[in-house]
Amino acid sequence: MHRVAAPLAAVLIGLALTGCGGDGAEPGAPEGATLVLDFQPNAVHAGIYEAQANGFFEDEGVDLTIRQPSSTADAGKLLETGRADFAVMDINDFGIARERGLDLVAIAAIVQRPLASVIARDRDEIQTPADLSGKTVGVTGVPSDDAVLDTVLRAGGVAPGDVRRVTIGFNAVAQLAAGRIDAATAFWNAEGVQLKELGIPTREFRVDEFGAPRYPELVLVARDQRGAEEIRSALVSGYDLLADRPETALDDLIAEAPGLERSAQFSQLRALTSAEAFASGARTATPELSEESVQRWRSWAESAGLLAGSS
Repeated sequence: MHRVAAPLAAVLIGLALTGCGGDGAEPGAPEGATLVLDFQPNAVHAGIYEAQANGFFEDEGVDLTIRQPSSTADAGKLLETGRADFAVMDINDFGIARERGLDLVAIAAIVQRPLASVIARDRDEIQTPADLSGKTVGVTGVPSDDAVLDTVLRAGGVAPGDVRRVTIGFNAVAQLAAGRIDAATAFWNAEGVQLKELGIPTREFRVDEFGAPRYPELVLVARDQRGAEEIRSALVSGYDLLADRPETALDDLIAEAPGLERSAQFSQLRALTSAEAFASGARTATPELSEESVQRWRSWAESAGLLAGSS
């Protein structure tokens, strides 16, 4: 396979790196490893699938299998029981898992900014977070949703108790489209894009624009540092190609994950790239996970009540 030269991304945790652990394979043969996603494959995973499609993991000596989860709660459990070597996790879920005693390590960023937002269905009626006062707002029931909603409300001078909060699961699009709720916590790169394509005149309050810092929403997590350097190196090459040729990366994603609708994924990828969700510093796309960005997230998560203290 053609190899794209790229410098190895910097490491977050600062632990010494070691190679993949032995699994009985022949000398020189790729080591087997499993990576479980946080959700079904979509545009946010384009850098991972671009690395897979171009053989970059294999170039690094890793025979990587990418798996979809059966639920969003799978990642930590699969890592803990040794049924997965790497997993994509929401950084808030990662922090909560660490506080619960799971010995997990974040080794790379899948995106570099929050994807969480509060989306209102009527952009004329709700123009600022202050206009959410007295409205009905849907949340999934995931702890980070309440932190996101509270952060956006406080940015508009609204007390968290001044909205009617209802649990709707992962049905924000249907609930907003039907007018059953006024707003909902949702991902601007996914539900936000779907709502716009349905012609609903939404207004988005992205949490890092209303009270929260810029932090990596999704991180790649491992049980330890074995194989981390190889995985990061492959991802650097995948992200370089994603930055250079996003439409080709989209085609590779769809080829590797049959069943995805290209037009929907194109819209989501365009939303991500236009918002520089993959960008870190001067680079247009990189899986680098910096200590500074994690500290910004940790400070916010603690102040928002997601974390009790440093994990």
